Amino acid sequence: MQRNTSIMIYNNILETIGNTPLVKLNKIASEIEATVLAKIETTNPGNSIKDRMALKMIEDAEARGDLKPGGTIIECTSGNTGMGIAIAAVVKGYRCIFTTSDKQSKEKVDMLKAAGAEVIVCPTNVEPDDPRSYYSIAEKLNNEIPNSYWCNQYDNPSNTVAHYESTGPEIWEQTEGKITHFIVGVGTGGTISGTGKYLKEKNPDIKIMGIDTYGSVFKKYHETGEFDKNEIYPYITEGIGEDILPKNVDFDIIDLFEKVTDKDAALYTRYLAQQEGILVGNSAGSAMAGVIQLKDHFKPGDVVVVLFHDHASRYVGKIFNDEWMRERGFLDDELKVKDIIAKKNNKSFISVEPKMSVREVLNLMKDKDISQLPVMSNGDIVGAVSETSVLNYVLENPFNHAESKVEKVMGEAFPMVPEDLPCSQLSRFISKKIPAVIAKDKAGSLHIITKYDIIQSV
Repeated sequence: MQRNTSIMIYNNILETIGNTPLVKLNKIASEIEATVLAKIETTNPGNSIKDRMALKMIEDAEARGDLKPGGTIIECTSGNTGMGIAIAAVVKGYRCIFTTSDKQSKEKVDMLKAAGAEVIVCPTNVEPDDPRSYYSIAEKLNNEIPNSYWCNQYDNPSNTVAHYESTGPEIWEQTEGKITHFIVGVGTGGTISGTGKYLKEKNPDIKIMGIDTYGSVFKKYHETGEFDKNEIYPYITEGIGEDILPKNVDFDIIDLFEKVTDKDAALYTRYLAQQEGILVGNSAGSAMAGVIQLKDHFKPGDVVVVLFHDHASRYVGKIFNDEWMRERGFLDDELKVKDIIAKKNNKSFISVEPKMSVREVLNLMKDKDISQLPVMSNGDIVGAVSETSVLNYVLENPFNHAESKVEKVMGEAFPMVPEDLPCSQLSRFISKKIPAVIAKDKAGSLHIITKYDIIQSV
């Protein structure tokens, strides 16, 4: 591979913003007949597209005299805009205070703090005009702190202008004017509105498609003109969707909205890493899932550009954490109790009765090589014995254990669990004191699941 070996020295990190790569998607878009290209914004210094508009908002505020030397920048952010502002503030010498919602990843908050910003975490599930919301807190701080400037990315026109001046021209030039569709997740609206405006001025036939999430108002408002509060409810996907109508969302430029579920957004974020080696964030997964859902809109010869906002490093503790994904039911391939049962070589269910002698139970355990047994009476599970409890009893009663009944040594019955229970949740039942569980399959047969069975099935 030939590389450009020319050296360019930048005066500061802000000069590296923009000129991000356009990369063809191959495996993940194989079912789409059109050419699908990803505009990957992770190469910006703050690892997101928000660097573009963050710098633009600050520079325009400086030019107007709204932001003066030594001032404080205030912003409500899901993390990425804050990072772009924080980087610019470091270079330019401003203090930063950010408000964010409690659904944002810990990595985002930690990175903002690492860049020297103060971060106030606010509740997600409140109305925008609630005094606890991250919008209201930002406005309040702006009113209280002297020489402060609230960027307000949702309504600040510099947000849209940044993408009209940079993102749109880059995509047009990189595709040599061949782009037919532009697809991107919509949050504040600056990216889709600014980029879309530029592209439609170049070619009015280019389709501008916004990706929305369930729990957001954009799609219904675009289609009906109705702001329906019933559309609003908490969702997991970060960086897109809103419960307000930001001034930066130009609905006239957007041709359609497509909603994507939280689950599909999370899964496609992982697929991009696994199938394309592209490490991007949650909104990119949502945008990619949207492209797949919209595939019938594309034909051979079309050039579809999908924009990936930010980097995977913001989501290590969430989307790229198996436990987090399983807790939300996003991993369909997780091993379940029924899978452990299917992998067992010996599926017979052996039990003992309360009136059996300890000697009989001990011999049964040795003959069958079994370490624990359920105790059943008249078809009901009434208790359980383990080799440990039996041996302890024998050692403590060396002369009179032979005819002692197992009911004297049995403990509580093993917990019953459904066969569809994910294995990750077995830890709630199995412990040092409870070495096994019992499950009933669809045919009604009982099965015992031990720690050994779990280890063997992994």
